[in-house]
Amino acid sequence: MEIKQLTDIAEKQKTSRLILEGLREWFEVDESRENYISESADQPFFTAFEDGAPVGFLCLKETGRDTVELAVMGVRKDFHRRGIGRELFSAARDFAAAQGYSFMQVKTVKMGVYEDYDRTNRFYLSLGFRELEVLPLWDEANPCQVYVMYIAE
Repeated sequence: MEIKQLTDIAEKQKTSRLILEGLREWFEVDESRENYISESADQPFFTAFEDGAPVGFLCLKETGRDTVELAVMGVRKDFHRRGIGRELFSAARDFAAAQGYSFMQVKTVKMGVYEDYDRTNRFYLSLGFRELEVLPLWDEANPCQVYVMYIAE
């Protein structure tokens, strides 16, 4: 497996579409999925390749002078549990720290609401993220858990 930072807008959008279309359990709302794909064009974007084919990606988004958000990430289902998400995160964290960010945040659905998202929560906690707060950002059925991590070197 190889991790590369992509800079070509069309390649970023093609990769994010390929991965997110195969992860409908997490990205089932068409409008939200299209927003992730569209917004990825102008953001730092990391891709995992296996035998030359993209199998996962991670996109960052600046949310403040000192904070970057793990805006969206996905790994093809047939490549889950192989450490690809962890490698993508490591590359993105190193990049963000080198760019001078002090904090990284990520948002997901609160633990205990959906089994698929519980796995996502456990993944973020295993990376070292810590719970900050739960917000009514999306809707009552999908409470938004915000995690944060100090990343400054």
